[in-house]
Amino acid sequence: MSDLNRGYARTVPADRVDMSVDAGLRSFMLGVYNKLALGLVLSAALAWLTADFAPVQQLLYVTSADGRLMGFTALGTIIRFVPLVILIGAMFIKNPSPAASGVIYWSVVSAIGAGLGVWLLAYTGASVASTFLITATAFGALSLFGYTTKKDLTGFGSFLIMGVWGLVIASLVNLFLHSSMMSFIVSVLGVLIFAGLTAYDTQRLKLSYYDMGGDQAAMSVATNYGALNLYLNFINMFQFLLSIFGSRR
Repeated sequence: MSDLNRGYARTVPADRVDMSVDAGLRSFMLGVYNKLALGLVLSAALAWLTADFAPVQQLLYVTSADGRLMGFTALGTIIRFVPLVILIGAMFIKNPSPAASGVIYWSVVSAIGAGLGVWLLAYTGASVASTFLITATAFGALSLFGYTTKKDLTGFGSFLIMGVWGLVIASLVNLFLHSSMMSFIVSVLGVLIFAGLTAYDTQRLKLSYYDMGGDQAAMSVATNYGALNLYLNFINMFQFLLSIFGSRR
């Protein structure tokens, strides 16, 4: 049995029967998806808490009498940048332990979830719910494609990562231009880029399973970071789709 691995065929040792290899891979990927699902549930709960529970909402947001978002408090502004600070800090941690990678994952998920309340205040509940369902359906299909395809997506992934940097630069520029057309173009490109990254990251996770050779600690770390990558892809795709199709309050 062989499997695509970074452009060449990796042969699974003969003493490992196909069924055991597939079961191990399924267990590894299931661990990733379970953490992703729990992260999304936690994010949804925190988004609801910050948007609908008045004492918390007032700590983060400035709203009008009819509940429309008007701006952010100092704490709300800080929370918006906490995930970025955590992710940058994580880049300097070499060989993280399973516990450390777990703390990073849940800290990012919690911080992003707390900041997602802004979308519930800016858009109608119906459009948020319908966009979430669209995102979940597309995400599932794209991740399945990344898992099953025999095509090497490595070069494609490098191109998409460059696209993410382009999105960041374009978004920063548009902070000064306030162009609705540029905002729309960024949103469309954002959906396409993070859709592609979903397939790429899923394939990368599948290949990493074979590279780790059964190292349980390494697989635990990979499960946390894999869930984090897929979570970020999902959240970004959701937000870009919401900015295109969502109905504002």
